Amino acid sequence: MGGRLLVFVCVFGTIVASGFCCGAKEFTSSDGQCCPMCNEGTTVRRECTIESGTQCSPCATGTFMNQPNGLRACFPCVFCDTGQGLFAKQECTAKSDAVCDALRGYFCRSLTANGGCSWAEKHSSCVPGQSIKEAGTTRSDTVCEDCEDGHFSPHGVSCTVWTKCSETQMKKEEGTSSSDVVCGSAPRHHFTLLAPTIGWCFTVFGILKKSLCS
Repeated sequence: MGGRLLVFVCVFGTIVASGFCCGAKEFTSSDGQCCPMCNEGTTVRRECTIESGTQCSPCATGTFMNQPNGLRACFPCVFCDTGQGLFAKQECTAKSDAVCDALRGYFCRSLTANGGCSWAEKHSSCVPGQSIKEAGTTRSDTVCEDCEDGHFSPHGVSCTVWTKCSETQMKKEEGTSSSDVVCGSAPRHHFTLLAPTIGWCFTVFGILKKSLCS
């Protein structure tokens, strides 16, 4: 009987000081009354009285309120800092917060409940001797892998097979994972013609011999 009486009294609003009888779209005022909540995009400017209802004010620029409420101030909007690799995928309005995401060249390290990003980092760069196995996205970092034997990558982008020197060339420098083989011209072989020289020596010897014997 006591429980039924309490419900009856609550319905007629005679027990309001405790605030537990206010409806789903009401809030308890400072003097214990049940006042109508303000709508999304607004907050309470003046609480209700016996003579008047709740007076609401719209959220100022840079603030929002995404639910019916009995609050005195709107929530501050999230700032998407481009210096931290973020941009506003969805701008802040009076009824909804901004949604940030990672800029091109960055990936998100911390996702928010609304599918946005609160912390981004630059994609990793692959070093010489490596290639890009998987390009970075807004949700994942770059994946690098080492070049296989016989391949090189000077800029950390892609691996290329070493140059093969031709038959008329010689290898001047061996290839590494970050540099190509260096080929150069093979040295030329010089041959000396001895036959004319020998003949000239015999001619000179014959002249000298003839002179001595005369």
